[in-house]
Amino acid sequence: MTSSALPDCVREWEELQQHYNEIQETHRSYRQELEELTKLQTRCSSSISRQKKKLKDLSLDLKKSRIKYTQDNEEQIKEIKETIKLREKAFFEMESFLPKKNGLYLSLVLGNVNVTLLSKHAKFAYKDEYEKFKLYLTMILLVFSFVCRFLLNSRVTDAMFNFLLVWYYCTLTIRESILINNGSRIKGWWVLNHYVSTFLSGVILTWPDGLMYQMFRNQYLSFSIYQSFVQFLQYYYQSGCLYRLRALGERHNMDLTVEGFQSWMWRGLTFLLPFLFFGQFWQLYNAITLFQLARHPECKEWQVIMCGVPFLVHFMGNFFTTLRVVQQKFQKQTEEKNE
Repeated sequence: MTSSALPDCVREWEELQQHYNEIQETHRSYRQELEELTKLQTRCSSSISRQKKKLKDLSLDLKKSRIKYTQDNEEQIKEIKETIKLREKAFFEMESFLPKKNGLYLSLVLGNVNVTLLSKHAKFAYKDEYEKFKLYLTMILLVFSFVCRFLLNSRVTDAMFNFLLVWYYCTLTIRESILINNGSRIKGWWVLNHYVSTFLSGVILTWPDGLMYQMFRNQYLSFSIYQSFVQFLQYYYQSGCLYRLRALGERHNMDLTVEGFQSWMWRGLTFLLPFLFFGQFWQLYNAITLFQLARHPECKEWQVIMCGVPFLVHFMGNFFTTLRVVQQKFQKQTEEKNE
């Protein structure tokens, strides 16, 4: 180092030192704001909990005292009930931006980690990434199942395919639980569906090669090809439909695509119903086939009956949930015509 370079180094060090002091001050301010934010979150969560409890008690009181209503206060009671419903929706929106205790599943997988995203942009980005993950993995599973069915007849590649399915459905259940914590309104069968799929894929993964496995293999892989194809159609068209409905203000920003049919799909996606019903009855056919194989004299594997039950559960859950949506839609249309 030359003597002329030393002053430059000292000057640069002094600038770095000054910048470091600024960073320390900024970080100190950040820590203070973070502590204040945590206090605000706790205060807000407590206030919402108290308000929700009082609204629940008020709703029960209104139901119990219904016989005491007079003609004069009937309208006032109706207005209060409608306001309570609107208040519950508002609290749901508020709570989606506040830390909350994880459910049993997330607690077992992640522990007591706060998974609430604090900005709308972060929530929508995570939801969008979830949708892309489903679409890309569905395409990979479609190709993989086709290769296993028509090009390779190996228990090793079959095991790799089923391991990918187990990982995929496990990942979906975790991501969906995080999205539910952040305000997504997916619930009921469409959540349980992926837990059943995880169990089914895990059982098939452990199914040893043999006569029973080979008798069901081609049927199962053909079904997997069809299922992946239908899921690809669903994710692709549902994403576009949700985008249009969100732009019109008719759907929530955190609504997700599902492997089935919901009421909001009635406009523009009814062409999917025949594909869905065909796949659902194929699930029933798989269950019947497995129950018949379980009665085969050479059947010794427990996996046969344990795969038949989830296929039957899939059929019943998918078929009756879809049927209920269709029935409710027809009932609503009939009521609107009568009005």
